[in-house]
Amino acid sequence: MTDLLQLPSKPCALRVMPQPSDANIHGDVFGGWIMAQVDIAGSIPASRRANGRVATIAVNSFLFKQPVFVGDLLSFYADIVKTGNTSVTVSVEVYAQRMRLSQEVVKVTEAILTYVATDSDRRPRALPVLD
Repeated sequence: MTDLLQLPSKPCALRVMPQPSDANIHGDVFGGWIMAQVDIAGSIPASRRANGRVATIAVNSFLFKQPVFVGDLLSFYADIVKTGNTSVTVSVEVYAQRMRLSQEVVKVTEAILTYVATDSDRRPRALPVLD
């Protein structure tokens, strides 16, 4: 059974619609494609907090809750849940708006990723101090 939802009222980090090239011959979107989009969405608040370059160092958890289909409009919501000296941990939730006769919203994916701030030589660097 699918829980009917509404999109969260907070700002969306990324919104994208998967294309046929992102799916198998049956129109089911590849999990790896979704993972790549989650990584992009998670890097946005991480790079803002780091005030620069970040690199993904861990996928702490990743759960596919519902399938994603070609033509779904995906909305990615990313929030910082923890910071360390050089690291930023981000929670990403993904919702699909099924673009059929009646618009249905379902949560399709949730993940937690950790990024590390890096310098121009791609070595870890301290996060800037917040004012």
